This record gives sequence, structure tokens and C-alpha cells, in this order.
Amino acid sequence: MAGNGEANGDTRGDVSARMVESVLASVRAVAADEADRTAAIPSRILVVDDNASNRDLLSRRLQRQGHTVLQAEDGTAALAMVEQESLDLVLLDLMMPGISGYEVLTRLKADSGHRDLPVIMISALNELDSIVRCIEAGADDYLAKPFDPILLRARVGSSLDKKHLRDREREMVEALRVEKERSEQLLLNILPRAIVTRLNGGEAVIADQLRDVTILFADIVGFTWIASKMSAAELVRMLNGCSPSSTGSRSSTASRRSRPWATTTCWRVACRAASRSCPCRSGNGPGDACRHRAHQPRSASPLQMRIGIHTGDVVAGVIGTHKFVYDIWGDTVNIASRMESHGMPGRIHVSADTRRHLDDHFHLERAAS
Repeated sequence: MAGNGEANGDTRGDVSARMVESVLASVRAVAADEADRTAAIPSRILVVDDNASNRDLLSRRLQRQGHTVLQAEDGTAALAMVEQESLDLVLLDLMMPGISGYEVLTRLKADSGHRDLPVIMISALNELDSIVRCIEAGADDYLAKPFDPILLRARVGSSLDKKHLRDREREMVEALRVEKERSEQLLLNILPRAIVTRLNGGEAVIADQLRDVTILFADIVGFTWIASKMSAAELVRMLNGCSPSSTGSRSSTASRRSRPWATTTCWRVACRAASRSCPCRSGNGPGDACRHRAHQPRSASPLQMRIGIHTGDVVAGVIGTHKFVYDIWGDTVNIASRMESHGMPGRIHVSADTRRHLDDHFHLERAAS
């Protein structure tokens, strides 16, 4: 039985020895000149120590590796330099007169602007309590004096790698945020903000029955003849000046209460009526578009618009899965279109239903039969 026990012990010893040999074989050997090899990413490092010889020794070591080194002789100078300089790492002595290294560390980690700045504590106190308290306070690493140059390079390199990785991650997050805002702004150019919010919330089918919606149709009179007298550039500039999305509905675009559509030279604007007051009284409804005058080339004749307005119930919704279109349908839209086509140039043709939503601020005349 004793022999079996000894055999089992020998077996376990052989396994442990093989494991140690395997680990040692897989670890890259430390080269004699590794302490002074150039760093992969040269960085800006602040060395804080009340002992000038220690500061100089650390600075020379780090400068040989290609780093730019700044020095501070106490905690007050260190805090001031952190505010003034762009730094990648702080080597901070724990025991200093005045403001101790531990207090400097806690102040840095309490400041949201410097919280991510890596700090390596350096001290002659190689005791567990000091190491634990510094790590708990936010230190990235801890080195005991006198430090080993190769270990210094390894720990500095590790802290800088993590810092640069966090910087790249922050840049990626910012780029994603900017891209998200750009995408949302593109959506807001074609969809109301409330609809964009619903789409972002995962709502698959957006369809609403809306009451008391005022629809305005506006068309340029004699556009074919006008277009034949202009160059292509002049024509596009004129249409851009007329477009509700560029000038006539700036206020509606800002509030998202009104939505303009354009097809060739005919524009359509929809706005919800508030109570029995005209939606244009809020400064972002069809009346605002009615008062619009096109920005024309000097050689062009004054433009005339034919405008029709009707108020009623509509169905509104989003069509498409990749290219979204927010549109409205119903008899209200058809009647507003007929109000425009049967109207007179330079006049606004308003239906009786729209008239009921207007107050006395608008002068209305009965249309000639």
C-alpha cells in the first residue's frame, strides 16, 4: 500500500513538472536590451516625485523608449500640469510632502475629465495595504522602489495599451453617435419626428386615422411656358426657391406639425388643426405657405400660384420597408386637389370646411359661380 502511495505521489510530481516546463517553454524570454527598446506608441508621460534624482532616473528610462516626459516635484504641481497638458500616463510617487500621491490619485479619479487617465503608483512602501488602497482608488498598477527597468517598461506599456484602446473605443462610439444623428436627421427630412420616434421604438406598421387635417395644394401657373424661357440652372434655382422644404415651410419643418410634399411644380402641405383655430395661426401651417413668394431670377416674370385648401379626416401612414414614405390618403386630399385645380391664379380657394376653422383675422370672399 505504501508503495502505491509513493507511486501516485511520483505521478503527480511528474505531471506538475511537465506543466511547469510547458509554461516556461511558452513564455518568451526577456531580452537583455528590452528595458530600453522603443515603445510601439510614443506617449506623453508625467513623472511625479519629490526626489529629483528619482524623477531624472525615470525620465531617462522613459525617454530612451521614445516617450515625451514631463516632471512635477509635488502633488500641487502635478494637479496643475494635468489640467494644462495632454497626458497619456502618470507615474505617481505615493509618499510626498504636502499633497500625497494617494490624495492626487483620488482627486484625479473623482474628476470626470481625468478619470480615464492611467496612473501607476511608485513607492518604497512595498506593503499589501498600500497596494490594495491604491488599486481600490483607481490606480492602474503599482511599482515598488527600487524598480526593475524591464518591469517598468512592461507595466508602462500595458497601461498605455489599455489607454489607447479606450481612446479608440471612445472615438468609435463618437463616430457611431454622429452617424446615428446623421441618419436620424435624414429620416427627419422626410418623416415627422413623432413618426421617427415610433419607428426607432420598433413599431412595424404605422397607420393613423386623423381628424381635422388641413390639406393645401399649390401649383405654379403656366410653368411649362416659364420653364421654356429659362436655362436648366435658373429653373432649378427657381424651384428650390419655391419649394416648401427650402423656404415656404421652414417653421413647419422645425415643428414637424406640417409636412410638405412636392411633385414637379405642385406642392402639398398637411397640418393638424388645433381646436377651431386655423393651423396657420401658429406660424407653421398652410397659411404660412400661402403667403410665400418664390425667389425668382431677375429676367423672369412674377410667378403666380394657384392654391386650394380643404379640411377633413385622413388616413396617414408610412409606406416602405427600406425607403420610407410618409403619406396621407382620403377624400380630404382629393377635394383639396380639386380646390386647387378649379381655383384662380393668385388666389387661395378655401372650402367651407376649412372656413369653419378660420377666425376673423382672414378676409374671405365667396367664389364666383
